[in-house]
Amino acid sequence: MTKQDTFTGGCLCGAVRFEVRAPTKWCAHCHCSLCRRAHGAAFVTWFGVPNEHFRFTGGEDQVVWHSSTPEARRGFCRTCGGTLFFVSERWAGETHIALAHMDGPIDREPAVHVFYDAHVEWVELGDGLKKLGGPSGTDPID
Repeated sequence: MTKQDTFTGGCLCGAVRFEVRAPTKWCAHCHCSLCRRAHGAAFVTWFGVPNEHFRFTGGEDQVVWHSSTPEARRGFCRTCGGTLFFVSERWAGETHIALAHMDGPIDREPAVHVFYDAHVEWVELGDGLKKLGGPSGTDPID
């Protein structure tokens, strides 16, 4: 964890650059099928910030948005295809950013696994973090 006030990030090719102002709101590993498919990974680590804590520093015009559900969309770099952002009516006023696109650490570490009941069986986790699931993705599960 770092004590910085501002964190920078960007896509694989560097066409999209952005910064985030602390404090962030949360950080979690998501195991839902949509995140897995969008990233081609077993799970995705996201963090959320109030919209006013996020700003593009370059390449905003390089972000293409895909409506992954009627209430949510995902932002990708049009050049390298990096999946960068998630915004949803469910979390109005927040921008969610894939942690792997940050240049370094942010002000918090992942604290929980969400939609864990949808996790892939071919990855075994031993981090000891709380696992949540159910219809909301954030309900307690055994």
